Amino acid sequence: MDKNRFGFYYGIILVLVGLAVFYRIPQVMPRIETIEFFRNKLTIIKAAFYILGILLVCAGGFRIHKNYKKD
Repeated sequence: MDKNRFGFYYGIILVLVGLAVFYRIPQVMPRIETIEFFRNKLTIIKAAFYILGILLVCAGGFRIHKNYKKD
């Protein structure tokens, strides 16, 4: 497998994982609310999850764009 194809598929995986983070945030936040240590820090935790998702989608998109090859 050549480098361009690997980078392209790796980018797709990064985008899918980033989208999965966005999908899981509403499901995970109620569980995190039950932990007393995190109750006062919910906005920071939610922001960190969204930033993580955004970075994963952007990194994947950049990698896909960089390695996309028109034949």
